[in-house]
Amino acid sequence: MTSSIFKAYDIRGLVDSELTEDFAFSTGVAVARFLEQEREPGTIVVGEDMRPSSPKLASAFSAGVTSQGLDVIRIGLASTDMLYFASGSLNMPGAMFTASHNPAAYNGIKLCLSGARPIGKESGLVTIENFVNQGMPMALRNVGIEKNKIMLEDYVDYLLTLLDLSELRPLKIVIDAGNGMGGYTAPAVFKRLNAEVIEMYFELDGTFPNHEANPIEPANLIDLQKAVKKHGADIGLAFDGDADRCFLVDEKGDLVNPSALTALIASRELKKNPGSNIIYNLISSRAVKEVIEEEGGTAIRSRVGHSYIKKLMAETNAVFGGEHSGHFYFREFWKADSGMLAALHAIAALGESNISISKLLKPFNRYFSSGEINSTVDDAKVEMEKIESIYGPKQGVEVDHLDGLTINGDNWWFNLRASNTEPLLRLNVEASTAARMDKVRNDVLNTIRG
Repeated sequence: MTSSIFKAYDIRGLVDSELTEDFAFSTGVAVARFLEQEREPGTIVVGEDMRPSSPKLASAFSAGVTSQGLDVIRIGLASTDMLYFASGSLNMPGAMFTASHNPAAYNGIKLCLSGARPIGKESGLVTIENFVNQGMPMALRNVGIEKNKIMLEDYVDYLLTLLDLSELRPLKIVIDAGNGMGGYTAPAVFKRLNAEVIEMYFELDGTFPNHEANPIEPANLIDLQKAVKKHGADIGLAFDGDADRCFLVDEKGDLVNPSALTALIASRELKKNPGSNIIYNLISSRAVKEVIEEEGGTAIRSRVGHSYIKKLMAETNAVFGGEHSGHFYFREFWKADSGMLAALHAIAALGESNISISKLLKPFNRYFSSGEINSTVDDAKVEMEKIESIYGPKQGVEVDHLDGLTINGDNWWFNLRASNTEPLLRLNVEASTAARMDKVRNDVLNTIRG
């Protein structure tokens, strides 16, 4: 059975033992059946990352799709946001072969409906899994056609229509692609800008010989931090394996809080679209909500996870959404996430100003945060109930359960969420002073960990 590799938002597993060519073929058949059921267009766009297994898995999937009479457009090497661009601009469903930031032994499939609308557990992935488990239908059909189409320059052209980068001062930018798909898309984008680019790990290599392509882990940003300082660069960018997420390093080599980047982009989008709705997830800094409201926008709080953000964006017509995990969503990009577009917003803001990125972001860094801290627990629900019984009755405290447990104090807050996949409880704390943040963090952790 397939339950271990069908995740909340995508399919992901170990190559050869879980994710085989036979499985990819069966999934292609199942996706074709699902798309027919949904009355979707009869052509699927398929992209692939640089992992050694991606081309053969994509070919097997394509054969499964065409066996059901649907057509396939192979766009070859692509970042995940480039696949979303293809799905959005061609108005066709899409499949992206990638395991994102996972280690080399993994691969996966991210799926979307036409217009880059997400397919997750609540929006079709369960049906597809059921079709895979049922096996191939026996009806004979005319075989569909597979074509190839390179879309890299179209993708770059479109990104550069979304913001004005023509009047930027010269910038020096270090980019760490982590041997992932940023090494394919970044050269095509940055050759069009007034920038000197210092390339790090641009060679496409799905074995990740330098470090994991997972920039949410600080250890994977050390090389970039050193390079920014060594070269006297204005900014550093780090992309994850499929380049749908981007993290920043400032000119001092310090890591940029993703909430500060969310607030910066929100501020820019509200200048262009006054009074708009903007979505932020509930582990983002309080500064994000404050900035949105100061700039005249409406701040809408979301659960953690891209399916929730994309659904809320569709329901509220939000112009932008930011997640603390480095995912940034844009209405003009079919409500999908793009690490490259987020990076270009930071570069535009920097290039239009005559100050450093750290000074530019200073108004958005208002609080002290713990970052996400994981604790192994036997029963996450029991631990959260214990914490709520301690903090809930305190005077001036608000409790909510939008996603896990959030406790709001006057100048501090924390959130506890259970992991979907591991016996972990995730803690995020923020406060107006470092001392207050330390105390709240330590008190909560001591209670959880005994």
